[in-house]
Amino acid sequence: MLTGSRPSGSSQEISTYRGQDQASLRAGRLGTTGLLLSVLAATAPLMTVAGVMATTYAVMGVVGLPLLFVILGVLMALFGIGYAEMSRHVHNAGAFYAYIARGLGGLAGSCASYVALVAYSALQVGVYGIFGFEVAGLLEKFFEVSVAWWIPSLAALVVTGVLGARKIDLNAKVVGVVLICEVLLVLVIDVAYAADPGPQGLSLHAFDPDTLTGAGLGTALCFTVAAFLGFEQAPVYAEETDRPQTVVRRVMFLAVGIIAVFYAVTAWLISVATGPDGVVAAARQESSGLIFTLAEPRLGTVFTDVLHVFFVTGAFGCMLAFHNVVARYAFAMGREGLLPRAVGRASAGTGAPALGSLLQTLVSLVVVAAFVAVDDKPHGDPSAPVLHLFTWMGNVGALGVILLMTVTSIAVIVFFTRRGSAGAQAGRLVCSALAAVGLGFVFGYAVKDFDVLVGAASGSALGWVLPGIIGAAAVVGLTVGLVLRARAPHTFARIGQGNEAFRLDQAAGRQQGR
Repeated sequence: MLTGSRPSGSSQEISTYRGQDQASLRAGRLGTTGLLLSVLAATAPLMTVAGVMATTYAVMGVVGLPLLFVILGVLMALFGIGYAEMSRHVHNAGAFYAYIARGLGGLAGSCASYVALVAYSALQVGVYGIFGFEVAGLLEKFFEVSVAWWIPSLAALVVTGVLGARKIDLNAKVVGVVLICEVLLVLVIDVAYAADPGPQGLSLHAFDPDTLTGAGLGTALCFTVAAFLGFEQAPVYAEETDRPQTVVRRVMFLAVGIIAVFYAVTAWLISVATGPDGVVAAARQESSGLIFTLAEPRLGTVFTDVLHVFFVTGAFGCMLAFHNVVARYAFAMGREGLLPRAVGRASAGTGAPALGSLLQTLVSLVVVAAFVAVDDKPHGDPSAPVLHLFTWMGNVGALGVILLMTVTSIAVIVFFTRRGSAGAQAGRLVCSALAAVGLGFVFGYAVKDFDVLVGAASGSALGWVLPGIIGAAAVVGLTVGLVLRARAPHTFARIGQGNEAFRLDQAAGRQQGR
């Protein structure tokens, strides 16, 4: 049934059609718990603790990393206030681009759709590199079996593709189990670090604002923001939740709060374990092995081995979470004519975006194959292709998401102002404006220091080639939007409307047939 309608040309809200046909994702699959686990899985706790935290300490030398998580938690909450309100008015698997289209118009939405597709694809594909590298290492260590990194990567690619085409509640159970195990392990580490601190004891020096001074602050924010990526995915599943107006909003704020507190405490306890004065030096010496090196004398070798295993399973959960997001963006784009129409059809059996999942699997296969082709093992550095795949694609994806968040904050302001709701929504619009400024600051630093983010030499072509991928995606989206506006204005008008537009078409057809 159509739960709302509007006159032609009106800007009033259309309620989302919660149907069971192939123009709709299957409704009622996710509740609060399932959705929360799905979005938190993308943060990959062990990968964040071992990778993001150690890298930020080592590369940027910022002792106040725990305070950065608090600051970014506030920034993400400011963003979430307007974003969550928008999710109550627009239920669309295209989330970012749908909101941007409804606020800034079809061309902006078309650009954003391709940026989102490329950004989340890059985030997902990048994890295959670190996953394959770690699995190959575990097989060598425990079973004395030597395999190329890309073999476990391709195996994971197939499993992810199959799960991505299945029911979303099954996926939520898989990533949920993995996430809970990771969180429990990190909590054990935290307790061990607190019980056996370094030479400076339970020092709170890492929360001193003076620790954030220095030229590396902006770039450190760019590193750290990657730890939050995942909470913003909640509206992507709005069509599949049982009560989208309530569940999506609740999950976003729960996720931001959990991430900020959990990672701030863990980053602080890492500095406690080494001593605040020694955490930067220790991170530079141990790199991503820092938490394992600190855990082993406190918890034993067996526990450290278990950490390595769950690092791998966490990476898989992260891959699956991002894969599901990409599949839904592709589905939304296909449904609205921004991709081939077939991609915008849900599976009749599972209600999942099966062709969107297949598309992302093929993209992943092509990218992984490209990195396999340049793998010169055993003659060169065997870790180079996989670490480049992880670092390059991860930072390209994060850059794209930061841009989308910035533009979405602006779109929220325009959307409610045009609806005549600026007065009623004044508080939320102020929060969106503050979020746009803060996120714009982070985006600017990310572009400026992109060579630092990917570990390239100063002046390296990678500093502009890799960010250029996001720019190219925006140009492709703009081109598609211009073509649709000129040749298929009816399709262009649907951008951001989702399955609402199809219900209006059907209603109009029934009226004309009378």
